[in-house]
Amino acid sequence: MSDKPSLTPHIVISDAKVAIDFYKAAFGAVELFRHPAPGTDKLLHAHLVINGADFLLHDDFSTTMGQAVQTTEALGGCPVTFDLRVPDADAAWAKAVAAGAQVKMPLADQFWGDRYGQLRDPFGFYWSICQSISKPTPEEIEEGAKAAMLV
Repeated sequence: MSDKPSLTPHIVISDAKVAIDFYKAAFGAVELFRHPAPGTDKLLHAHLVINGADFLLHDDFSTTMGQAVQTTEALGGCPVTFDLRVPDADAAWAKAVAAGAQVKMPLADQFWGDRYGQLRDPFGFYWSICQSISKPTPEEIEEGAKAAMLV
């Protein structure tokens, strides 16, 4: 990671090693490094690059600090969606689904001009895959939103 200002997701996950393998298969992640936790099979820290962006993760160590487990499974889900803007949404979608991602919102052409869908990874995190396919006007987007929301 560089020293320039940035915003990088850093997630707590139930099985970091398995997650790294999934993110490589589903999203073409490149692993830069991992730091194992001494005396365990867990990872203290791992650094991936997904779609050109830094993505950090580590196994859950909450209980060693006297806290409740902080994984998405323990929390009942995650309200955050990681958005992947790609040149070919259909190919990226097929790759992620083949790797084990579950469809949350099917990939389809959307009123705001993207081919867009949402997936859930095996660890409870949500990912959207999107590709720009048109440039609707603000008025067209407003009309599309009304129709989609049945307003």
